[in-house]
Amino acid sequence: MNTVEKYITGLKKAYLDNDAKESWEHFENIKQGASKEDLAALKKIYPDIPETLMHLLEYVDGTYWREYAGEEIAFYFLGSDVEEYQYPYYLLSSRGMIENQHIATEYYSDYLERKYEEVEIDDKITSKVETVKWLHFSDCMNNGGTSQLFIDFSPSEKGKRGQIVRFLHDPDEFAVIADSFEDYLKMLIDHEYAFINEDTVEE
Repeated sequence: MNTVEKYITGLKKAYLDNDAKESWEHFENIKQGASKEDLAALKKIYPDIPETLMHLLEYVDGTYWREYAGEEIAFYFLGSDVEEYQYPYYLLSSRGMIENQHIATEYYSDYLERKYEEVEIDDKITSKVETVKWLHFSDCMNNGGTSQLFIDFSPSEKGKRGQIVRFLHDPDEFAVIADSFEDYLKMLIDHEYAFINEDTVEE
């Protein structure tokens, strides 16, 4: 069983263990994977996109206000280290990732250039905005207003290419929470999908 299969199997169990079997089954019945065309377009922009993320998109092409079979869904699918791993996130669609390819430089240039001393920024993250190449793959349950997740293909000399960056708002902070997307999924597995709990799922 590869990491994606293990992740999905565990996520399903987390939903079932929290009395949300109906929600999970509806999700499984309605969701679709990304098209080959959209995945190819994404890979053209991000040649180093992790195969793990590609496999995840082949399983479901986003859970963030994504329309499947005429129905729009918003389904918690990912997490991070926020609130002791109990804060849920959505997976963006392949097209959403393409549309948001410039979000880091459009919204966060001043932060990355370290213009605000009060904003904590991991030293594994580059300060050279002109080199920034981030893949925005996830927004939090607050429609991304509180937190967003990125794959960083342009780290500083202290970082690792492909590391996972978590942006947190108020207080604003940029932190590296995993060395790779694979490690990121394993982190959520190790913390037993804490973002799926009685407060975040409904039957």
